[in-house]
Amino acid sequence: MNQQPILNVSNLSVFYGKVQGLGGVSLEVRPGEIISVIGSNGAGKTTLLKAISGLISFQTGVIEFKQRLIKGLPAHEITRLGIIQVPEGRQILAEMTVLENLEMGAYLERDGKKVRERFGVVFHIFPILEGRLKQRAGSMSGGEQQMLAIARALMADPELLMLDEPSLGLAPLMVREVFKVIQAINQRGKTILLVEQSANLALKVSQRGFILEIGKVVLSGQTSDLLHEAQVRKIYLGEE
Repeated sequence: MNQQPILNVSNLSVFYGKVQGLGGVSLEVRPGEIISVIGSNGAGKTTLLKAISGLISFQTGVIEFKQRLIKGLPAHEITRLGIIQVPEGRQILAEMTVLENLEMGAYLERDGKKVRERFGVVFHIFPILEGRLKQRAGSMSGGEQQMLAIARALMADPELLMLDEPSLGLAPLMVREVFKVIQAINQRGKTILLVEQSANLALKVSQRGFILEIGKVVLSGQTSDLLHEAQVRKIYLGEE
């Protein structure tokens, strides 16, 4: 690919007090890609997404979105630019209905026609939600709530969709369904940055991958190559 990256992260460092969360992380995401970031708990994966989203500050480095520097922008401005994050643990609005959750995803859009078009896209990808619009979101299963969280993000029509541990806490069958949805969203042209502990599934659906250990990128490349790396197979895929 010769496309300009939609997202460029260069030499990013984040500190929590004196504790380093990220140490010189660099990566890029090109339009239309699924990029996966894998690593164990505490590796810095969520910290990376929060820094990109503007939810935490970073001490050194550069983040560019569509060739624009976004350091110092508040989170809501970064959202307006087109970066939407689905947080770890889903964080749906449990006491509100499915419909109200979806409407919250489109709160920045004032064009009613565009909102209706987005509902059409969401119902095509998540047909189960169309029949649950009046249901209280908190009464849904964990897998259904994850689908709702992703659908809510799509209602914002993101240019970059960031998913933080979408398989967390889900049964294996539902995990496979979530990853099918991720591929379907990508096939509709959405660019995705995927943070995931399930390394095997993440690498299989993405084009390129980055492996974080203790806040640093220790390995990166085409996922077809990473899946055959001895280090990846042993540590992240559980193979000898």
